[in-house]
Amino acid sequence: MKVILLGPQRRPTLEPVVRSLHLDGPVATITAGWQEREPDDGELSGLLGGRDVNLGLYRRWLEVAELDPDYAAAERRLADELAERQDLYLLRLDHALRAVYALQRRSGSGRSGSGGRLRAQAVDEAVAAVRELDAAHLHQVDQARGEFFAGLRPHDRPEIARQRARVEEILGQAAALVIAGGHVGVLAEVLHLFNVAPTLGTPVIAWSAGAMALTDRIVLFGDRSPQGPGHPEVYGAGLSVLRDVVLLPHARSRLLLEEVPRMAVFARRFAPGRCVLLDSGARIELDTGGAGRGTGPGWPAGTRVLAADGHATALEAA
Repeated sequence: MKVILLGPQRRPTLEPVVRSLHLDGPVATITAGWQEREPDDGELSGLLGGRDVNLGLYRRWLEVAELDPDYAAAERRLADELAERQDLYLLRLDHALRAVYALQRRSGSGRSGSGGRLRAQAVDEAVAAVRELDAAHLHQVDQARGEFFAGLRPHDRPEIARQRARVEEILGQAAALVIAGGHVGVLAEVLHLFNVAPTLGTPVIAWSAGAMALTDRIVLFGDRSPQGPGHPEVYGAGLSVLRDVVLLPHARSRLLLEEVPRMAVFARRFAPGRCVLLDSGARIELDTGGAGRGTGPGWPAGTRVLAADGHATALEAA
């Protein structure tokens, strides 16, 4: 399956991308990340030549909540549990990353010999502890969601089954799927609820949060908030169409790329997965037969990534 990742669409590049695919048929769209503004897709429709069909996943989610109150109540309990887990994880992450940065500064103080080696080893061990924390948190989130779906069995609930069937029907007739940005948590929620992954086969075009929702590890990040740089945090799993990759939309405006030691920690946390920068003008075409696993020649030359040394760099041809 072809996946095309784009940079932010404030200056749209979608139209020529769709035109280059020579599609024969309607284009399904997902704008659920816009939440209440989901139907406000006139500009998107224009870029697609008016042949778009919005899956309306956010609207369908609200309908499920109204018509299946037991499911909605259970979903709220899960949301509360996951929010508490995220808070506890962030508390631990704050202490763990502060230790990494403190050790990193001390390691870079210039001492060589055995003292320098010990300090470098301490940094390695501190980063390893953060990686373990990230992995444990993702496992716990996946486990909680798995238990939720095992207990509620969405495919056996009439309203959810009806909505899933309609979504599958629309996707089955579509020549491509376009996933816009917005709230990545909402996107991931509705993509899972309406079981979108098994129905994918046509080209998928996605950007911003829509691109992040395709991965197996969604990482939230933002170094330029009014409160100061925040810690990149593992949020949960998306559709896992793309594996072993962390997608970073709006990287230039949201990351302190000039702070190379900080970026090196970022890259090392999520290695061997690639940290891919999706800035304006980016267009990355992948074949999920291999490219989406983040290894080998699948990521095309020119793809901008965070290297292990913390520098933003472009991949060379294999």
